[in-house]
Amino acid sequence: MASGHRQQYLDAMGIIRYVPREPLATKHAQAAAEIEELVATDQIAPYRETGGAGVREQQSPWDELRARVASCTACDLHATRTHTVFGTGDTSARLMIVGEAPGADEDRQGEPFVGRAGQLLNAMLLAIGLPRDAVYIANILKCRPPGNRNPDAGEMSACQPFLQQQMALINPQVLLAVGGVAAHSLLDTDEAVGRLRNRIHVYGEKRTPLLVTYHPAYLLRRPEEKAKVWQDLQKLHGMLHGG
Repeated sequence: MASGHRQQYLDAMGIIRYVPREPLATKHAQAAAEIEELVATDQIAPYRETGGAGVREQQSPWDELRARVASCTACDLHATRTHTVFGTGDTSARLMIVGEAPGADEDRQGEPFVGRAGQLLNAMLLAIGLPRDAVYIANILKCRPPGNRNPDAGEMSACQPFLQQQMALINPQVLLAVGGVAAHSLLDTDEAVGRLRNRIHVYGEKRTPLLVTYHPAYLLRRPEEKAKVWQDLQKLHGMLHGG
């Protein structure tokens, strides 16, 4: 399809195209090269056989990736973490939710969205008929920044290959970015969440549809914004079910 026609169709559908700025494009290329090298050298492999004669142990790509995350020392956050927060849910889910960075509860339990914000996220999902275990949930970072501060560019860059590999393994039908940090990182923009929501964006080479909505923690502080999130959830439901 000619690029001009493709753009006309994208414009008619309300899909916003983002062209990464050069530093981010370079960063993405480096991350992709890292992943390719890991696959080529069998550091991420579908199966691995170990043990003596008659003993065969298989390790999935998820196990390999989880082990790499657990032992990661690529940034200074490894020195202050209690647990890494890898991700949780259905690894063949149609919906992948990407949050910001782990908080204190997540750091203690090693699982994303387990505090009050997590309870609200669960309720949001159930409102459109999705139990938590029917989706996959991960964060931009796998370790908690001290004091729950926002992650810096170096920390996000260090964690990016892990998140990209998770996306590649899941191959979700739709991505949902919750909160400004997740949206800004995935879309390489500094637009406010209020301007990014209620629009269909695309992410990555596969041009995966991506929606943006407010973070549940923000809704706990600003419950009057829940009506807008309900609109986002209805749009998400329609995308997942062909509506």
